[in-house]
Amino acid sequence: MDDLSRWETVLARDSTYDGRFVYAVRSTGIYCRPSCPSRRPQREQVKFFPIPEVAERAGFRACRRCRPDLAHASDPLLERVRRVCRFIDEHPEAKRTLAQLAGHVGTSPHHLQRSFKAVLGITPRQYADARRLHRFKRELGNGASVTRALYEAGYGSSSRLYERASSQLGMTPATYRRGGRGARIRHTTTACTLGRLLVAATDRGVCAVSLGDDDASLTAALRDEYPHAEISRDDEGLGRWVEALLSYLDGRCRDVDLPLDVRATAFQRRVWELLRAIPSGETRSYSEMARQLGAPRAARAVARACASNPVSLIVPCHRAVRADGTPGGYRWGVERKQALLMKEREGRD
Repeated sequence: MDDLSRWETVLARDSTYDGRFVYAVRSTGIYCRPSCPSRRPQREQVKFFPIPEVAERAGFRACRRCRPDLAHASDPLLERVRRVCRFIDEHPEAKRTLAQLAGHVGTSPHHLQRSFKAVLGITPRQYADARRLHRFKRELGNGASVTRALYEAGYGSSSRLYERASSQLGMTPATYRRGGRGARIRHTTTACTLGRLLVAATDRGVCAVSLGDDDASLTAALRDEYPHAEISRDDEGLGRWVEALLSYLDGRCRDVDLPLDVRATAFQRRVWELLRAIPSGETRSYSEMARQLGAPRAARAVARACASNPVSLIVPCHRAVRADGTPGGYRWGVERKQALLMKEREGRD
């Protein structure tokens, strides 16, 4: 199923798809079964996940009304992946080998590895690493010191955590513990051919590029992402980077190459690198990209990585389409996606 089909299923409250995916609502932080009787949110607020464990890893909590975390998966492959995820979650201190995890669900290590990559786009080890990082962040959020949080989460040493801090936290653990407090983020907004453009950056590079209809909502979303960071407006200081993005939007250049400071998992970074390698005016399907990554059944995971890209235009997620060539979803609206592709194709002619 693609996201359009999932959304239609949610609108229909079709219970036959319970257990096959869940949908999460950004504004509430809650995820539900497709058949949940609650009032339907706006489409732009919704994200889809293949299993509840992934929704929880992304920071959403289960709806108390429809209890999506208790839904049984009708697909044996999904259920096998869910069982391993639950096992990893329930034994956070244990370091199990792939063979041990496979034995837990009665399959071979090779088949388990393939199942995980097909459903989640990552390996069991990467899932365990992500859950460990989640526990670390939760401990920090509860007021624990960095040292205590490190060992409570199961890290054997500080070096292993700090070597990943830049890519997974976007800042040092101590800064993250303060909810971004101490981090300095500058931003600016301007008119562009697609409405309003927001550009935000740290001293290391661009951390957000957003498109929208008004400055207030764009700025509010940035503050929601970094609630305790020192966020200030800097029209002049970001002018050069804004000009580079406007040149791209106006068709004066084909790509934008700016320094970045973004948080990402290893899988997301691989997807974003593929996106940046697609020539201007061309597209690749999610399934094509999944095959390039060596995970042919991970098209859904590729689509989610595209949707989670925080620096649109610099990482051109609009160049990712469905297998039939139709645009698919886009965080800033399908109309903007189509306009971007049209502008790029005109520049190639």
